Amino acid sequence: MDTLFGSGVAVVDTVRKSTGGSVVVWSADPQAYASDHERATRSNFAQRLAALKQFRFAGEYDASRAHENTPLYFVPSDTVSSTQLARSLGISTLHDLFGGVVPYPFVATKAITHPLAGRAAACPEGWTPAFPSGVSDAVLDGFSVFSLEDARWAGRQLLENGTVRVKPVCATGGRGQTMVTDAEALDRCLAAMEEGEIALHGVVLEENLENPETYSVGQVLVDHLIMSYYGRQRMTRGNDGQSVYGGSDLTLVRGNFDALLAMTSPPPALCLAIEQARHYNQAVIDCFPGFFASRVNYDVAQGVGAGGTWRSGVLEQSWRVGGATGAEMVALELFWGDPTLDRVRVSCFEAYGAEAPIPADAKVHYRGIDKQTGHLTKYALQKPYDSDPT
Repeated sequence: MDTLFGSGVAVVDTVRKSTGGSVVVWSADPQAYASDHERATRSNFAQRLAALKQFRFAGEYDASRAHENTPLYFVPSDTVSSTQLARSLGISTLHDLFGGVVPYPFVATKAITHPLAGRAAACPEGWTPAFPSGVSDAVLDGFSVFSLEDARWAGRQLLENGTVRVKPVCATGGRGQTMVTDAEALDRCLAAMEEGEIALHGVVLEENLENPETYSVGQVLVDHLIMSYYGRQRMTRGNDGQSVYGGSDLTLVRGNFDALLAMTSPPPALCLAIEQARHYNQAVIDCFPGFFASRVNYDVAQGVGAGGTWRSGVLEQSWRVGGATGAEMVALELFWGDPTLDRVRVSCFEAYGAEAPIPADAKVHYRGIDKQTGHLTKYALQKPYDSDPT
């Protein structure tokens, strides 16, 4: 039985018919995921989803408009941060959006993953110790903290075993993270943070892995079609010379995670990554009533931790349009168009610079000059299934 959507039969039996509706993009927070390329990319995906569902693309959601009183399918910029907000938009099931809904804002961030720094530690509304306890075998060692005092204590505990990674919980793509090797470096790192920001959103302190391999494990449901996948992420150089996310190479199958394992026979380390992602996802369902998602993606890191021990664990979750969605969209279109197709390989790319070469058969979902990042092209390519998945 699949850990997210149940059996494939149940999905088909309960799916809403795609007739007469509209697909809209929605900026959950006008300040988040609001760059030129992120907005344009969401609109591209929304238009393609509208074509698959035979819905009309109606642009940006506007609460003041009636949207012709037709059913709406949302493509939000971020995870919808409360069930009450979702209901106010008409989002009541995973068939109403491409993304997810959580009952409390912290559930959508990295802060969900680790335990607090002791029983008396500060925590947000809705916190339950059952979740970090339940996923302890599926994540790395770490703490989630909501005060500077707790951060100092947690960091020192982890430093006893090796290097610690300090992670702002709202940043993506590894941005803003700092590695500290001693208490002085930890204090300097924490001193540079806003105390109010830590209290509001939290910060994660986690064991550091040397030269980790990062896998993506995910699942998408749109109407009658469910697909599951795994893959590896790639890094590239941004226009500023910094190392940034450069894309993903995905293997995707029609069906749930059981189908993914059966059809692809991944090696043991990758099997472990898939099982850890499934376990993490099921724990969210069990511990946070009101959670649901039609698009899930989990980053799982594997590498050498403290004392030379090989480690594997879920780093974070994504229940929104993400870096791998370009590849997901191509796979959706391929599976939708050919009912006999059961597995594909698709790679997505984020290429920086005005001279970035684009293959002739690429599906381009953004090409332009972003005010923040400069020249950027985002595209995806289908690969032969018998090619190297990495």
